[in-house]
Amino acid sequence: MRVAAIDCGTNSIRLLIADIEGENFHEIFRTMEIVRLGQGVDKTGEFHPDAITRTLAAVDIFAKEISRRGVEKIRFCATSATRDAKNRDLFIDGVKERLGIEPEVISGEEEASLSFIGATRDFKESDGPFLVVDIGGGSTEFVYGTTHVEFAKSVDIGCVRMTERNFHSDPPTAQEVENARADIQEAIASAAAVVPITQAKTLIAVAGTATSVAAASLGLDSYDRYAIHLARVSAESTHAVSQKFQTMTPDDRARVGFLHPGRADVFAAGSLVLSEIMKATGAKEFVASESDILDGMAWSLV
Repeated sequence: MRVAAIDCGTNSIRLLIADIEGENFHEIFRTMEIVRLGQGVDKTGEFHPDAITRTLAAVDIFAKEISRRGVEKIRFCATSATRDAKNRDLFIDGVKERLGIEPEVISGEEEASLSFIGATRDFKESDGPFLVVDIGGGSTEFVYGTTHVEFAKSVDIGCVRMTERNFHSDPPTAQEVENARADIQEAIASAAAVVPITQAKTLIAVAGTATSVAAASLGLDSYDRYAIHLARVSAESTHAVSQKFQTMTPDDRARVGFLHPGRADVFAAGSLVLSEIMKATGAKEFVASESDILDGMAWSLV
């Protein structure tokens, strides 16, 4: 069966088209657009009209790919920013017009479960229990389990949200970093009250922040998802990347070949989230995974 999964987050919208037969998964097409749908949502509680326009323009592009490639089933999931936006019907109606399906505004727990399914398929059961961490634009999910989700918690410490809330200078001041760190630590503590974050055998980190930290750790000149997938990144390297990007100017970041331009202004906050998670879990390393919620959504369709 040929399926399409669309994950619409706070910063990016992504499309995966795959053929799935039994346990066989064949990726046909994967793409991403940075649309910053969550622009200002943390402050206003509403989508900015420009953000809706940008995102629906990306949906138009995806709709053409889906039609051209003969997709049989589609699943569209919207996450943190859409959960928070009071005027989300404007966006949902626009998606329905373009794709003819009802986009799902999924809970943080459902998001966590789908990320777990996608992230753990490349691992042996003996590698568990796993802690899957999904750092998004608006929220971060903590998911624990071995063969299935046992504990999950979503907290509002995404890279866009932390940047908009705490980083008012570029690069951020030392005080702004400490304000963000306090925010992040509080949220991690609330997750740790539900999820046993220190007990996993393998820490898997998914989504753009984690994979970009891996790219930095590997010294890549350009983004290479095949080099990044399943790369092991030490806690020391994670902290070093985070500290480095806290001091970089916009011009410095523009010269970083692996960093997507639409992620550059929020990467310092995102890498700080990951750095604090490494400290809180006590993990010596994380495994970066390019398989995530999109893959979990695709599997859910068959």
